[in-house]
Amino acid sequence: MGWGGVGLSVPRHVACVMDGNGRWARQRSLPRTAGHQAAEAAVIDVIEAAYTAGVRWLSLYAFSTENWRRPGDEVDFIMRLVRRTLRKHAPSLYARGIRCRFLGVNDPRIPPSLARDVTDLMELTGGNRRMTLTVAFDHGGRRDIVEAARSLIRAGVPADQVTEESFAGHLPYPDTPDVDLVIRTSGEQRISNFMLWQVAYAEWIFPRVLWPDFRAEHFWECLDAYRRRERRFGDVLTPTTTGNGAP
Repeated sequence: MGWGGVGLSVPRHVACVMDGNGRWARQRSLPRTAGHQAAEAAVIDVIEAAYTAGVRWLSLYAFSTENWRRPGDEVDFIMRLVRRTLRKHAPSLYARGIRCRFLGVNDPRIPPSLARDVTDLMELTGGNRRMTLTVAFDHGGRRDIVEAARSLIRAGVPADQVTEESFAGHLPYPDTPDVDLVIRTSGEQRISNFMLWQVAYAEWIFPRVLWPDFRAEHFWECLDAYRRRERRFGDVLTPTTTGNGAP
């Protein structure tokens, strides 16, 4: 199955808030870790769907700065799962021309072995340009904005020379385009401190399906819904004339 809208208003940058792993497990009387493990299939399916549809930038919210508050055994499981997933899929990501980046990954609590695998994957895929996959891991949108402000101050930029463009240039990966579409699964409608600067004018879609059950067909449905929207960016669209002469 494929998406019939390939080439028709494909969003340049799609971001996913992968929500619902815990509820998926609870509905099946399983531990929360089972939900995280089941989420791997959804991640791979969505990467493939975005690749097929022609999305050039895909960002996935995997672990937030607030997620460190979760029980230690759950955090440890997530760290091991991410490492296994990276090692398992690194060859195919490289072969398909996908550049991999990680937004965050600077907390000393991250196991050194995982940090090395992250660095290795970024170096392996650094020359790829078919699609850029950004994994937001140990990420916080507010923290990124604070760090950008500190960077401007350290650079000695005068206050009257700070613009949106110059500020964005001090964010992590300043070449990343603004997000066009955010998909948050499970029906929850929150930003959750995710890429706050980059999602300022994004379209949001909130499918009720839990992330472990999210598949390519759900992703394509979101792209089709995006294609039918009018993006005004605060402007007013000029009315067009219909076939009967009415505006």
